[in-house]
Amino acid sequence: MDKLTLANPLLATYAIAASLMILKVVAMAWLTVWRMMQEKGGYRAPEDLRRTPLNPKPDPVQLAPNERVERIRRIMQNDLENVPFFLAAGFLYVLTQPSLALAQWLLYGYVVSRFLHFLAYATGQIHEVRAATWTAGSLILIYMSASILLAALGS
Repeated sequence: MDKLTLANPLLATYAIAASLMILKVVAMAWLTVWRMMQEKGGYRAPEDLRRTPLNPKPDPVQLAPNERVERIRRIMQNDLENVPFFLAAGFLYVLTQPSLALAQWLLYGYVVSRFLHFLAYATGQIHEVRAATWTAGSLILIYMSASILLAALGS
């Protein structure tokens, strides 16, 4: 049971990578709100058109899609479609007791791939650039999941 403490370098590596991914996803929500305030639009709910100190001049146009806001929402949606799998697979992968070096490459590699994906998406890079960064993370998840499956079947 002592392996499930942060004194275990494998679990500490996972904890760092998982925390970075959780913070990234949460940051996307804050970035969405910041972008809506900056654009004074991209709102989704009709009640967002009520007069408030933050929206003193409501306008129905504020409910129209705003590309700058929607781009951030798409990035967040992509995170929500991918990061939970990493959180689960990363934890289970650590339980297979891989080498620390390999676990660091995979777990931190996934984090780097997600941040590169964010940069590619946020700066409007072509699909192939976004796809390359997404693919790197996806291949890491596939490798970890296959390793977990083989370890579980072999035990």
